[in-house]
Amino acid sequence: MLGLGNILMGDEGIGVYVARELEKLPLPANVECLDGGTGAFTLLGPLESADRIILIDAANDDNPIGTVTRTTPRFSRDYPPTLTAHDVGMKDLLDVFYIQGGNHEIVLFAITIDPKQPIRMSLSPTSEQAVAVATKMILDELQANTNSATPAQTLAACH
Repeated sequence: MLGLGNILMGDEGIGVYVARELEKLPLPANVECLDGGTGAFTLLGPLESADRIILIDAANDDNPIGTVTRTTPRFSRDYPPTLTAHDVGMKDLLDVFYIQGGNHEIVLFAITIDPKQPIRMSLSPTSEQAVAVATKMILDELQANTNSATPAQTLAACH
């Protein structure tokens, strides 16, 4: 898992919390787990080496707080808004990935958080529930990939 997000800002770090939960579970051998913190261009290498990429990110969108949405972003404009400057870094990273010829499947699990949350080093109760939902959805996604005819190297990136 490539976990991205700032755990010092509470729910904004929800992707890292999901990654930590997934790391506790038995995952397919073809899944690489990494913690990318708030992201940087150093993450380009792991993205390029994966055959399939799963991103998990906190989102500041119009969905109810705690909603987990599965999307397939192609460019930065497809990426939902987040709360801090690191989303610019991830959006830029995705654009560079594609400009350099990256054509791997990217699946994004965006988790809607409260943009007015207090800053804390823990998750809100709603986000704790969303971690469980996202974890199940990602496990289902990985299971579906494992059942395919040719298993691919998967980098699950959690933002």
